[in-house]
This record gives sequence, C-alpha cells and structure tokens, in this order.
Amino acid sequence: MSPRRRPNQPGTARVRALTVVIAAVVLVAVWFVRQRGRPVDAGFRAPDFTVTDERGETVTLASFEGKVVLLNVWATWCGPCREEMPSMERLYDHFSGEDFEIAAISIDAPPDRTDAQGNPGGDPIAFARELGLTFPVLLDPSGEIQRTYRTAAVPESFLIGRDGVIYKKVAGATEWDSPTNVELVRRLVEGSEASGGSG
Repeated sequence: MSPRRRPNQPGTARVRALTVVIAAVVLVAVWFVRQRGRPVDAGFRAPDFTVTDERGETVTLASFEGKVVLLNVWATWCGPCREEMPSMERLYDHFSGEDFEIAAISIDAPPDRTDAQGNPGGDPIAFARELGLTFPVLLDPSGEIQRTYRTAAVPESFLIGRDGVIYKKVAGATEWDSPTNVELVRRLVEGSEASGGSG
C-alpha cells in the first residue's frame, strides 16, 4: 500500500506566512532591544539628558562640559538618598572652585501627585534646603533620566569624566567623601584617570 499524500489543507499557506511574519517581528524586536539595551555603565559614554533647575531653566549634560560630574538620580521619599546626601555635600565642598559639579536629579512627582509606581510627590528644593545642600538640585518629574540611564532604583549615581565617559556607576547609597571616591574624583579633575573603571 502506498502512502497517501494529504492534499494541501486550506489555511496551510496562511499559517506559514503568519509564522514567517511573526519570526520577522521577533527578530526586529530583539535587534531593537539590543540597540536600546546597551549598557549605561563604567567605560561607556554618558548619554545626554534634559532636565530643569529650580527656576525652570533647561539643564543638559552638555551644560557641564569640561567638568567632572557626579550625576545622582534620587527622590525625596527615598531613605538611602537622604542618607548619602551629606557625603555628597562634603565631596562638593572638598572640590569647591575646581572643575567638579554635582547634578542631583530628582525624579519626584509634584507634591500634590504620585508617580507611576505610587510613590508620593515631593518638593526636592525644600528637601535640599532642609538638608543644607548647596549643590545643584535638578528636576525630572517625568523620570526620563531613569529611562535614559536605565536605572533600576534610587539612588543610582554615575561619575562622569571631562571626556563624557562614565568612570564609576553606583547602585544604592554610598559615602561619596570616602578616601577612595575623593581620590578618584581628584584623578579625574586633574586629568590623570585614563579610562572608565568599574564600580
């Protein structure tokens, strides 16, 4: 008995075409995610950002051109953020008058709202005054900085050299005025750090 050939069933061509289309969409999606998913980490160029200061003026990473920048993503409702702020202020004071700047970018929603995760809004400027902070507090209530820098939580910080390269990334609070951090900032300000290091 010879095997019987099954006639082409209706829809088989459609199923094959649909399979090809789905495979193509998946491949394009994977490619897109890989392109957008490139790390924002030590050794990589820091992406530009656009936020505002307390007067509503636009501030970008390019605003700090030629300076070493400690970019800190934080919020008023974040306990570890509050804990590390005094050490950031001491680091800022230590390098006063030198080519070093802090860009402390608050992701707080306005005080009368909550953010997408349900965190309460806050007043970052009042918070900074309460703690006696003198470094620039910048505002990003949309949280765009988190998407740009692919942060997972707050605080998250990036130490950026004059060349625009990230030299250190820190997830969580740290003592920014520790001898190790002061020495790294000193080397970056003096231009003696050659390439992005690890966190």
